[in-house]
Amino acid sequence: MELCVFQGTFNPIHNAHIDIAEYALKHFAKDGIIFIPAYKPPHKTSVDNMSIHRLNMVKLAVGYNPKFYVSDIEYKRSGKSYTYLTILQLYEIYKPTNKIKFIIGTDAFKQIDTWYESDKLKDLVDFFVFPRENNFNSDDLKPFESKGYSFTVLPHAFNNISSTKLRDYIKQGMSLDNLVPNKVEEYIKKYDLYKD
Repeated sequence: MELCVFQGTFNPIHNAHIDIAEYALKHFAKDGIIFIPAYKPPHKTSVDNMSIHRLNMVKLAVGYNPKFYVSDIEYKRSGKSYTYLTILQLYEIYKPTNKIKFIIGTDAFKQIDTWYESDKLKDLVDFFVFPRENNFNSDDLKPFESKGYSFTVLPHAFNNISSTKLRDYIKQGMSLDNLVPNKVEEYIKKYDLYKD
């Protein structure tokens, strides 16, 4: 089995995430994609009691596709969600036939050197990098080649949706139509999330 992982905060998961996952499934992740919501992202401020909501929203968002899976591996481990530790666990659990494919945005990939055990992580995964900015230039990532990172930049159009913007929209009472899956919007309203 080949493994493709989409790990992130997903705070909340939105249609740009789904769009990227659909593209990956079509082009390089034929066996499916494992979504892994971070329990406590090391590089971001997060509220502990939001982790279960983020996990539930990802389940609601991707449940329509039988090749989309959701793992609670980081939720169960609790503590800071270090990707390196998660990838090690995935190798133990699934025994993949090839290196794990790892979907990541350009914004996060540019910070990969600061991640926990990044020198070890780069030997365990092939990164598939998608644009998270306007006017992205793939030359910006050339330094990572010389550092030994294996990555492919996806020829996929930048979709200007971000979880940060969505949380701001919710605080302002704006609609999330066409920005998040309907079930996710219903869940946010049901639990009155992101109002503070």
